[in-house]
Amino acid sequence: MYCIDVILPIPLKQTFTYEVNKDEAIFLKPGMRVAVPFGKTKIYTGIVLNIHQQTPKGYEIKPIDQILDEFPVINAFQIQHWQWMASYYLCTLGEVLKAAIPNGFLLESETIITLNTNTTIAVSELNDVEFLVLEALQSQPSLHINDIRSILDRKNVMGVLTNLIEKKHIVVQEEVYEKYRPKIKRFIKLSSHYSSQENLKNLLDTLSRAPKQREVIMTLLMLSSKEDKAIESVLLQKKSNTNSAVINKLIAKEIVEEYFIQKDRVEFNLEKNTPIKNLSAAQTRALDEINTSFIKNDITLLRGVTSSGKTEIYVQLIDFAIKQGKQVLYMLPEIALTTQLISRLQNYFGEKISVYHSKYSISERVEVWNNVLDHKAKAQIIIGARSSLFLPFSKLGLLIVDEEHEASYKQYAPSPRYNGRDSAVVLAKYHGAKLLMGSATPSLESFFNATNNRYGLVTLKKRFGNVLMPEIELVDVKEKHRKKLMKGHFSDRLLEEINEALKNKEQVILFQNRRGYSPIIECTTCGISPQCPNCDVSLTFHQYKNQLRCHYCGYHTSKMISCIACGNETLDSKGFGTEQIELELKELFPNHQIARMDQDSMKGKHAYAKIIEALELKEIDILVGTQMLAKGLDFRNVSLVGVMNADNLLNFPDFRAHERSFQLLQQVAGRAGRTKKRGKVIIQTYNPYHQILQQVSTNNFEEMYQQQLEDRYRYKYPPFYRMIKITLKDRSFQKMDKASLWLANALKMKLKEYVLGPETPPVGRVRNLFITHVLIKIPKEQSLKATKNFITSMLKSFNAIKEFSSVRLTVDVDNY
Repeated sequence: MYCIDVILPIPLKQTFTYEVNKDEAIFLKPGMRVAVPFGKTKIYTGIVLNIHQQTPKGYEIKPIDQILDEFPVINAFQIQHWQWMASYYLCTLGEVLKAAIPNGFLLESETIITLNTNTTIAVSELNDVEFLVLEALQSQPSLHINDIRSILDRKNVMGVLTNLIEKKHIVVQEEVYEKYRPKIKRFIKLSSHYSSQENLKNLLDTLSRAPKQREVIMTLLMLSSKEDKAIESVLLQKKSNTNSAVINKLIAKEIVEEYFIQKDRVEFNLEKNTPIKNLSAAQTRALDEINTSFIKNDITLLRGVTSSGKTEIYVQLIDFAIKQGKQVLYMLPEIALTTQLISRLQNYFGEKISVYHSKYSISERVEVWNNVLDHKAKAQIIIGARSSLFLPFSKLGLLIVDEEHEASYKQYAPSPRYNGRDSAVVLAKYHGAKLLMGSATPSLESFFNATNNRYGLVTLKKRFGNVLMPEIELVDVKEKHRKKLMKGHFSDRLLEEINEALKNKEQVILFQNRRGYSPIIECTTCGISPQCPNCDVSLTFHQYKNQLRCHYCGYHTSKMISCIACGNETLDSKGFGTEQIELELKELFPNHQIARMDQDSMKGKHAYAKIIEALELKEIDILVGTQMLAKGLDFRNVSLVGVMNADNLLNFPDFRAHERSFQLLQQVAGRAGRTKKRGKVIIQTYNPYHQILQQVSTNNFEEMYQQQLEDRYRYKYPPFYRMIKITLKDRSFQKMDKASLWLANALKMKLKEYVLGPETPPVGRVRNLFITHVLIKIPKEQSLKATKNFITSMLKSFNAIKEFSSVRLTVDVDNY
């Protein structure tokens, strides 16, 4: 009997064995998809792991339903990488599969199918079974796969659905993914009939009775003579002080013509637009050092100060790799960064670029996946967030992990809770590829590895064009309050510098790492503040919706007028967020354009692009934002950066708080003065003598690194110890408490003092689930594999206890 082992997208440890006939066994290859029955009614799409003739004993195996592919969609490199990930992060292969593959590849019996209304159905092309499915979908808007099995009275429906998807007659319903809309802009030009002077004069005479239409034509002529480029409809409306109805009338009269240009993020220009720039002497030296380092080390860390031109060095390395016929993966921590980078790289590499991240729809991600699998020219360079390392590369030659220190590379939920940077290191090793990490403020772990010769280290200390690093000034807010020199949340020094920048027609960025209007609403009579009913946390006030919102579970309610406890109308807001700063700025600078960049204002996929474009076009004078601003964006006209309150970063309860504060403040400061003029940074704080703020003000990374390393060694934290965090959640506090004590005591039997807890986190209840943590520290000399095996065996024993069956348990390896 021939059998196959299949990986199913479900969180169970083992693979599953199914029966195949001899012909199927010859045809199948590891990495192909098969539809298989699971349980009594379910059907899943699984990935073939291997083909063998060893029939399992003790139970009867089921035959597969159907083979879905002619060629493997997963390659051997990926399966190897998934197995490492499941083993290292203590999760299952099924969870890795679910995270790695676009949902469009994984049809399940719960999957909802809908009719594609954008295509016309040629009935002659359909067989009887396909016709039945489409007929059912015309009477019902959507169907589950189980419904289709009932309609067709057959189990094997996956093949039929796969054919209909390929013919574009049906689509897998997308509930969480935003549809991709290309950016289409409308442009206006004067009809060619009026290019002669005489016809134009007659036209202006005839329009004397339609002053608005005449004004549009005059403005169009003025703009055309001033700017040697296409005139956008929106710009024309704004300059002529009219609306689209007036322009539509002129189009109807055939006086002007409209045309549309698609500004699309996925489709790029066919030709290279510009040759690759020549590097400065410092950049050339850094590039030579990287190439030399790659001879000895497969991994190199590039520590280059902000605005030193790291991207141009990456471009040279990418160019070299693709000339050798290799694929390149360029990883970024934030989707927002891809927006700016795409336009820069497409100038050099034309249509060789593809983008892959979670904001793109299922069908687009499947398309990129297939392009990478088939080695298509348009997928030689992949730009993406952490999920892009799951793509089916087979000729990977270079990986670039930009802003490698960023916490966004770590996935916290759902499983696998992997770190994109660390997983990229292993992926590069499997492919024999080179890996370059880049950052102005490297993580302690990476810098420790580089200084201990595990990685190569290259330093770029000068900004491009020898521009000076920004001047950083610390402002003592406590002293300013005492002298009554504060205006709202702005010190006199910050306002002075903002006025100076605006007078010089320069732009300003203000950073406050808290969204909303104010984090706490408090009654000044009884001291009570409104709390979330589902979580142990106070509600944040959002003025633009007049709502109190919980940032943990999404609960929201209208802002009350009087206190819910004492009934007095004495509610006052404490603390401040980006929303409050934006409103204060609008009062202080009513004649300037002010915008906000945070999670609340950046809802759509194009929201990032719009605000970045507006800032580049100098349509925004002051931009207020959270840490989104700090992540490698390149704004040419920003001369001043203001940090509204540095203290809430420093006082965060986390062993990395000081390192993260240094990185974030340095990165924010790096947005200032990126061209010729030296930038200025004002940091407002109640404690200007704090060691981290002093180190930020002098750009002293080495001192911060040494100090933090000593603390980490003393208190047994990474890079000297590894960490695993186990989280327990339950609706019953007593049950969760008892379960966590049992688990901690069981682990302490062997791991002794290296098990800390159970300990309740700062927010001890989220979504009505009580939470507790057990932290395990693993010294370098202790076997990581043996420790993980022991933890796994203890977790198995825990799961076998009936009393704790409702307790949710998650394991997070390298949880920092």
